[in-house]
Amino acid sequence: MQTFLEETIEELLKKHEDIAQLTIVLPSKRAGGFFKNYLRNQIAKTTFLPRIISIEEFVEILSDLRIIDNTQLLLKSYGAYKQTTSIKEKEDFESYASWIQTLLNDFNEIDRYLVDTDKFFHYLGSIKSLEHWSMNDQPTEFISNYLSFWNSLPEFYDRLRSSLLQEGVGYQGMVYRKAAEELEHYLSSHGDEPHVFIGFNALNTAEQTIIKELLETGNSEIYWDAESYFFEDRDHSASRFMKEYFKSWKYYSGTKPTLSANYRRPKIFHFIEVQKNIAQVKYAGQLLARMSQEELNETAVVLADENLLVPLIYSLPPQLKSVNITMGVSIRNFPASTFFLSLLQMHRKKSSQWYYKDVMRLLNNPIGSKLVHDARTIVSEISRQNYTYISLAQLVNLSDGNSEENLNLLFGEWGNDPSLAIKLSKKLLLQLKDLTRENPMERVTVFELYKVFDNIGVYAKDFAHLNSIRTVYSLLEEALSATTTDFKGDAYQGLQIMGVLETRVLDFKNIILLSVNEGFLPSGKSNASFLTYDLKKEYDLPLFTDKDAIYTYHFYRLLHRAENIWLLYNGSSEGLNVGEKSRFLLQLEIEKLENHKIIQETASPLISIYNTPAREISKTKTVLNRLKEIASNGFSPSALTAYIRNPMDFYLSRVLKINEAEEVEETVDFQTLGTIVHNCLQTFYEPLEGTILTKADLAVMKNRVHEEVTCEFEKTFMKGEFTKGKNLLIFEVAKRYVENLIQLDQTDLEHGHQIRILQIETNLKMSIPIEELSFPVAIQGTVDRVDERDGIVRIIDYKTGNVLQGDLEIIDWEELRADYKYSKAFQVLTYALMIHSQGTIKQSEAGIISFKNLNSGFLKFATKTSSRSARDHAVTEDILKIFKTELVKLIREICDPAIPFIEKEV
Repeated sequence: MQTFLEETIEELLKKHEDIAQLTIVLPSKRAGGFFKNYLRNQIAKTTFLPRIISIEEFVEILSDLRIIDNTQLLLKSYGAYKQTTSIKEKEDFESYASWIQTLLNDFNEIDRYLVDTDKFFHYLGSIKSLEHWSMNDQPTEFISNYLSFWNSLPEFYDRLRSSLLQEGVGYQGMVYRKAAEELEHYLSSHGDEPHVFIGFNALNTAEQTIIKELLETGNSEIYWDAESYFFEDRDHSASRFMKEYFKSWKYYSGTKPTLSANYRRPKIFHFIEVQKNIAQVKYAGQLLARMSQEELNETAVVLADENLLVPLIYSLPPQLKSVNITMGVSIRNFPASTFFLSLLQMHRKKSSQWYYKDVMRLLNNPIGSKLVHDARTIVSEISRQNYTYISLAQLVNLSDGNSEENLNLLFGEWGNDPSLAIKLSKKLLLQLKDLTRENPMERVTVFELYKVFDNIGVYAKDFAHLNSIRTVYSLLEEALSATTTDFKGDAYQGLQIMGVLETRVLDFKNIILLSVNEGFLPSGKSNASFLTYDLKKEYDLPLFTDKDAIYTYHFYRLLHRAENIWLLYNGSSEGLNVGEKSRFLLQLEIEKLENHKIIQETASPLISIYNTPAREISKTKTVLNRLKEIASNGFSPSALTAYIRNPMDFYLSRVLKINEAEEVEETVDFQTLGTIVHNCLQTFYEPLEGTILTKADLAVMKNRVHEEVTCEFEKTFMKGEFTKGKNLLIFEVAKRYVENLIQLDQTDLEHGHQIRILQIETNLKMSIPIEELSFPVAIQGTVDRVDERDGIVRIIDYKTGNVLQGDLEIIDWEELRADYKYSKAFQVLTYALMIHSQGTIKQSEAGIISFKNLNSGFLKFATKTSSRSARDHAVTEDILKIFKTELVKLIREICDPAIPFIEKEV
């Protein structure tokens, strides 16, 4: 296969005896590199290289201006904005930065298409006035300021141009306009030099002006990468721009351009639908694994969605000998970048205490753990002590003392000083230079970040409005979005990986194109402009249809000389991602040529449905020893009901002692709320054990509720904040729960009932001898309250959750150890069994006081003979004997070596 560049070089060598006299202009530097490589292979004698430059380099030469980078342009444009007298109310830099990029893009477009700015801005101002026209004589102040801004654009535009010209720089469009304006001077000194333009398509007005003028000198020429098939099709947009040039350019008057016919040659297209983006790169990896080295040398993987680069790299087959990645990888999402963005974001707000999530975000970052060697310990302590906000001094106290210097750098007071922020960030990066030696990618990112901060530091000296950490953060974000790091590789051997625009003028026998979806190919409409459709139409600025035509050209140009083409698209439809395949695929189907073969495939992973058995853990000797230990200490009601709910939960939490990871409890959870309420009630009622409750006792309790709940919050919620937000509401809920229980007792007393407090938060334990087990077995637990109401003993368990009477009623006793629904009944009966075993009580009532269902009062355990029969609330020796039988069966099952722990389906 002969590529377009090889054909062009062959033609140039035939036409020109001394190719060194030529100036070769190509769409990109990348294309220039390939041109040099092909020229080296084709040239037969020793000669000097021609001057080979990109179009951007060429317009910089013509204009004698350098194209400015985006960050510098942002800062300089703000200076021009501040000096624009017609803009009365000026925004701060952060607000300005949020919208100016769109306006600068519009300026760029206006200049590249050589629009008359005076007329254009007048027209734009008139459109904005019409948009806000109303019958009112006087517009509002807001509308007046809005219209004033649009009318001030000519002054702003002129000031920006003037300030940039003084320094010999300009944004891209400005440089193009200046190049077109200075073309006459260039022709006067270089008009006799032959220029060759290769591989262009959609030219802006400035480029057209430059190229046409040079072509008309008679010694310059242009080579189009175009196909006769698309020119013969009157409506095909792949040739739309070139058709216009061939009709209107004087250079083509009376001549017909020579066009190739490669597209009509035999080609095999594979349309491959896959589910999700990752599946695309995995499929591409499988395709590459099947290719020989010779085939790989003629293969390109093209990414319409450049975010797939990193996953693609991880999906490449290991046998690849060489890969050339022409796209740079954005460093925006590497750990070092996210670390410094998080650091600056945290310091944007002046504070002596830091929000725990900000602190953890830094310390959990791989970079943070390098700078603070005991970061994991500090994070663990923050969680354990439940800090919601934490100071530098507290962080230093939590560390082992060896990280104090870096903790000061990270969490010290920066005072909203941008110079200090840059200085400290660079100091941290210098440390990371040595700490990242083992990881080349991290080290490169650190190096790039240092350069970015260095540049921002230079800007800080030159621009007075770079006066806050917020500004440094904005500039860092802007810089990181444009900063990439390149991979090293052989540019002309092996597999090539590139974006769509980087394929210009390059040809490959095998093409694997990913993300051939609407929104990527073509990219679709973009709203990143303040210019209306009719305004663009009036001044011949590119519309979204023109941008679609550009994508059409790039897509079909890739196919000109290719023979094997795999076009992958994401067919998954989730949320806003429609998963619609590109219209280009439909075009290829409809316009299918005789020599073209289309194979449609749906790639999906092999799905095997297995009847997975429930997880099962056999009781080994170690497990049995642990069960003996639990039995000896005593099974708690919660442990036994955990087994009823799911034996696997019991195994994990009780046998293996695996608990949930400790996290900062920013909002009080239900368990903490329950602990606080229980502790408050214990504090109030425990001193009254053995006494009869009086109204005076309850009145004293009521007066102390706020004080006691506050005390318990400080003990249980530790360093957590509960004076505002959700936690303040939960604090009030806790107070209400405590007050409501006291009121429940108060109401009882007012109705003439007598209550004697017998036990509060009593730790109970009872031996349960089981013949089949050769080791001691006990049950244990803490009963919340035992009292005597009008001579009837009540065994009470508090629940902050919602409990209904039906949860405490038993018909079939076997259900008690089989169905978790009866866990509340199981718990209160366990407490009753232990209380009765003390020998002082023969009959009682056992039940629950539910704080969420307090209107129902004391919910009593009951037995029933059927669903409609009367309830019997008495807990007698006979009832406890039946319960003990079920309890023994349950414990025997737990300790039986032959019965494994089997996971229940939930």
